[in-house]
Amino acid sequence: MPFIATDFSGLLVFEPNVFGDDRGYFFESYNEKTFHKNGIGVKFVQDNQSHSTYGVIRGLHYQLSPYAQTKLIRVLQGNILDVAVDIRKGSPTFGKSYSIELSAENKKQLLVPKGFAHGFVVLSQTADILYKCDEFYNKESEAGIIFNDSLLNIDWKVPAEKIICSSKDLELPSFEKCINNFEFEG
Repeated sequence: MPFIATDFSGLLVFEPNVFGDDRGYFFESYNEKTFHKNGIGVKFVQDNQSHSTYGVIRGLHYQLSPYAQTKLIRVLQGNILDVAVDIRKGSPTFGKSYSIELSAENKKQLLVPKGFAHGFVVLSQTADILYKCDEFYNKESEAGIIFNDSLLNIDWKVPAEKIICSSKDLELPSFEKCINNFEFEG
């Protein structure tokens, strides 16, 4: 099975089957039938792509319900530390974070369900990231958590003096003060 469960309900690692030979490789980065066969009925409606340099942190972001997004994240070039924080009230993993290195080389992807804040940091010189979303971007429902929140205590694997963060992301609230309308549905 190409999906690996994490200790977080609904948060899955997707490892596609890669077919390689002396010409290179081929793999299906997404196949609706494969996802549905494994109980994942997400219908993606938007793809986003970003390019960033070493030390750039984007996040921790999410959209509030009813515009919350499930995301499927993958790296086209370079490598990142991808981070998801469970913000679903009542969840056994509420307030805990999960991180995984995603790279063009390992071809792993992370399926981040609604109710998680998401972010990443670039660990290589540059990285190109592509992620699929099941809801359209909605500016009015944007929300987030400051990346260096002491309660979350996320190890971003980059020295503090090398971190590059947008002024908008630096103004995000702490975990305790973030706006959140997610409930865990076990």
